[in-house]
Amino acid sequence: MKTVHVNGPVPYPIHIGPGLLDDGQRLAARVRGRHLLLVSDTNVAPRYAARVRDALLGARPDLQIGQYLLPAGESSKTIEQFAAVIAALADLGASRDACVVALGGGVVGDLAGFAAACWMRGVDCVQLPTTLLSMVDSSVGGKTAVDIAQGKNLVGAFHPPRAVLADTGVLATLPLREVRAGLAEVIKYGALGDAAFFDWLGEHQRALLDGDADALAEAIARSCQHKADIVERDPLERGERALLNLGHTFGHAIETEQGYGHPDNDNLNHGEAVAVGMVLAAELSTRLGMAPAQDVQALRGLLAGFGLPVTVPAGLDPQALLARMRLDKKNIAGRLRLVLWRGIGQALVVPDVDEDQVLAVLRAACGRH
Repeated sequence: MKTVHVNGPVPYPIHIGPGLLDDGQRLAARVRGRHLLLVSDTNVAPRYAARVRDALLGARPDLQIGQYLLPAGESSKTIEQFAAVIAALADLGASRDACVVALGGGVVGDLAGFAAACWMRGVDCVQLPTTLLSMVDSSVGGKTAVDIAQGKNLVGAFHPPRAVLADTGVLATLPLREVRAGLAEVIKYGALGDAAFFDWLGEHQRALLDGDADALAEAIARSCQHKADIVERDPLERGERALLNLGHTFGHAIETEQGYGHPDNDNLNHGEAVAVGMVLAAELSTRLGMAPAQDVQALRGLLAGFGLPVTVPAGLDPQALLARMRLDKKNIAGRLRLVLWRGIGQALVVPDVDEDQVLAVLRAACGRH
């Protein structure tokens, strides 16, 4: 097992390795009271919820465990589902020392974490991420949120978990598309601040796609360490932490414009949208004279090599995407504030980006269809 420690005002460990969902002692050690709400979804719960429940009760027979299941998919990350989790906490009689355990991917983690942040002004949350993407991104750092029609993650709170337990054994059952989506976020860490890791990913591409346990554990640990280091220095995203959003402003605009959880399988999931968003951010950086064009090609090549999309989906309107980007949380005084780069491993936050230049990049990208 690998362990990454997130220090700062609210320290917590990230444990990475196989078998953690069955480690009742480690799970129960983070539960202070006797009320526990297990939040999961209709895809994950049938596989793993009973295991987690049995492990917890084996270590703490006194626990009163409630359960709430979301319909699987991004379309469940809503204020209505948030209210349902709050109601489940009330039905459980959850007290101030209660714990919310989030068992699932990013949707479950974000929603359960937000409910934990709000119930009685904040109770404990333990994250049990079950996708590669949530292991390297959403479960770490304490960002919690729900989506609204106008944009992703616009309603939420910072609420660090008590612990993150990433059981790498569950990745063996993850569909390849979901593995690739997670690898987009892994690639992001190399692109924004670690050129050597970027190169390592290219060298280990086959092993990662084949599900090699050692390669995946290394990629997860290095990604979590990168995020932990940044979160320690900037827990509330008042500066450096915004770098973790490389590709996300463009990517969120694509996700929102396509519609959350639309049944059309051609719609991009979060990791795929971030992959396209990183390419757009790199292209804009080159257009602004900040970065060499060959680095855009290197990024596009690495993403494509992992089977990730690198072009804007057909049918999207550049003006509509720009309108979505105007609602991004990083913007200040109505002006676009984007994460761009000077090349591989050299991301930076750029305030007051010229909308005409952004629109030109979007038009070129949408025009390729």
